Amino acid sequence: MERLKPQGIVFDLDGVLVSTDELHYRGWKALADREGIPFDRTINHRLRGVSRMESLDIILEATKKAYTVAEKAEMATFKNSVYVRSLEAITPKDLPPGVPEVLAALKTRGLPIAIGSSSKNARLILGRLGLAETFDAVVDGNEITKSKPDPEVFLKAALRIGVAPALCLVVEDAVAGIRAAVTAGMIPVAIGDATHCPEARYRLTTILDIIDLI
Repeated sequence: MERLKPQGIVFDLDGVLVSTDELHYRGWKALADREGIPFDRTINHRLRGVSRMESLDIILEATKKAYTVAEKAEMATFKNSVYVRSLEAITPKDLPPGVPEVLAALKTRGLPIAIGSSSKNARLILGRLGLAETFDAVVDGNEITKSKPDPEVFLKAALRIGVAPALCLVVEDAVAGIRAAVTAGMIPVAIGDATHCPEARYRLTTILDIIDLI
């Protein structure tokens, strides 16, 4: 694998450093069942890397019922409440194999690292995982107006760590995130589902592969 010399790395959170996909699925399924809306894992897969309200709009494609802005806000709140309750069970033991070693190695090398996540719960999740103080910057869904594939979250993260986009890696598991990195002029590194994205410049089998890449 070709070695790079990045000056910084921005990580997506879900699917890269931790997997809460199942918890998100259960939250949206609880809402869909409450509303009598068809929902399955195929639809859930379309929600990867997408903001909460945009995810809700995708789910509502399966119903002819029209919802007011207030009703949609309540639905999003309901889903999030189910999801946040499920996060109470997360501990550092839920970190995927290799994640602690990779983060420690990057810190040893002095590379600034950031989180660029569409999730509004990113800081809560990092706290539950014992990673609250690990990253030099965290940009989450509370600080952006556009979700991926818009590059806003990654550009803000690169700015926070003081690294030019062209010298910054983005590690992503969603196609929308890879496209956001490309639009931002950053170096897109795919893991998981995103490895099938032709726009990915590099592909990781496991998170540990990033050590060999840099």
